[in-house]
Amino acid sequence: MASIIKSFELAKDLDDLVYFVEDDYIHDDESISEMISAYEKFSTVLKDEIFIVPVDYPYLYQKNQFTNVVIGQKNHWRSVKESLLTFLTSKKMINKYYSDLIKMGETEHEPYEAILHSIYDKENCFSPIPSLALHCTNINSVFGLSPNINAKELWEKNKN
Repeated sequence: MASIIKSFELAKDLDDLVYFVEDDYIHDDESISEMISAYEKFSTVLKDEIFIVPVDYPYLYQKNQFTNVVIGQKNHWRSVKESLLTFLTSKKMINKYYSDLIKMGETEHEPYEAILHSIYDKENCFSPIPSLALHCTNINSVFGLSPNINAKELWEKNKN
């Protein structure tokens, strides 16, 4: 996981929001602008830095967890306590949790993202409804394909 460690090292020196994205995601054309808009709105309302993920992960609906639903510019968003390694946050959050984030690339955890989940227990993280990106995983995996998204149409739009 040298690449995730390097990503966190580089992010530490940036002055803006940072988007960590894995290589098996397909994004809607407006995903980045909607994520930034949601980030600005929610962090302003909450008066705190937050985490944003672009995917409405279906496996999270199988958990019996309390969630808040809020409205963004074009999407609804719900609070979540888990994500994979694709997320947007601020330099301030990277610096605050830097030593924890680096541990994700240094030691084995089960699940791999357990450190992120522990951060989300302390910080707000939001996921869009419907999804702004598609995680191209095996449909039979625990993660599944995001609900309420036309995967074929998104694939076709992103062909070029």
